[in-house]
Amino acid sequence: MSDQYIADILEKVKTIALVGASEKTDRPSYKVMEYLLNQGYKVIPVSPKLSGQTLLNQSVVGQLSDIKQPVDMVDVFRNVEAAYGVAEEAIAIGAKVLWLQKGIINEEAKLLAEKAGLDVVMDCCPKIEIPRLGMEK
Repeated sequence: MSDQYIADILEKVKTIALVGASEKTDRPSYKVMEYLLNQGYKVIPVSPKLSGQTLLNQSVVGQLSDIKQPVDMVDVFRNVEAAYGVAEEAIAIGAKVLWLQKGIINEEAKLLAEKAGLDVVMDCCPKIEIPRLGMEK
């Protein structure tokens, strides 16, 4: 993945569904969600355990299919094994980007998403890429 590819994605994305959201402030998913909100993105936390609650002033949904608005990117904080199922859900809701976080590489999920027309980023974190690419707001 080129820097330009990643920058183009981060530039066009406005609404992000963050799968695997956590209320624990020391967890990477919490820190990344907080950062993305501060960067001006709309972030919808997705967590079956926290469904119906509020996280960083955002309403938590239990699954991607519960989201009632268009989603540009699905940011995945789940294990490698869960990535394929999340890719299927991302396709079903019409997301444009599947973003697998640091340490998550799933070629089957990537192929599935790309075949459905989604852009795919693997083993990257937007909280790292945005400042690295000089895109902080």
